[in-house]
Amino acid sequence: MLGINENQLPLTVGILIFDQVEVLDVAGPFEVLAVTRLNEERRQEELSPFRVLLVSENMDQVSAIGGLRFTPDVTMDNCPELDLLIVPGGWGTRTQIKNANLLKWISNKSPRTRLTVSVCTGSSLLGKAGLLDGREATTHWHNFDFLRQAAPNAYIREDLRFTMDNSIFTSAGISAGIDMALHIVSHFFGTKIGEATARQMEYPYPQNNQRSRNTQEFSRSLNKTLK
Repeated sequence: MLGINENQLPLTVGILIFDQVEVLDVAGPFEVLAVTRLNEERRQEELSPFRVLLVSENMDQVSAIGGLRFTPDVTMDNCPELDLLIVPGGWGTRTQIKNANLLKWISNKSPRTRLTVSVCTGSSLLGKAGLLDGREATTHWHNFDFLRQAAPNAYIREDLRFTMDNSIFTSAGISAGIDMALHIVSHFFGTKIGEATARQMEYPYPQNNQRSRNTQEFSRSLNKTLK
């Protein structure tokens, strides 16, 4: 738990969005941070200690996987200083990993945040931006090779649902982003607040960070087949 003063609140969070982003990679952490309260008894009267903004290259709507549309709050050019940067995944990361402007923005923004976080294949964007060298990282079980190509000097954890390496956190696919976001709440405000947030969402607070054995075995088998 970090010592956050009330005058430092709300913490400003930027979730990067782009075409063909994975819906739950954005909406899962957004929901966790939006429903967080520091005083559960005053849930209806008080606001979240996080202010969450959707950030994109421009102000055009973004079409996520499945067709759901997100509307950005700010662009990368006018984005305020962030306490927390979240980089989601999805099929769109295959295009964005070639987007020099976006990668440069991530690389420049990250050192000025308290935490930089990825969900699913968003970790490949962090890797390509040079943020994962010498760090633990993970991704969706189907995309370990994609991450290895983007971050050849990272220590890739196939056994964990999320990694927390100093100021860089990464998570496995889709639902794992919710687990990690709950731990981010606990990171800033303590486990009691993280557990209360999970209870409000009717979601189990993650006690175990291990991937299931079946997922690990299937991932290894698939990678052998693809090779």
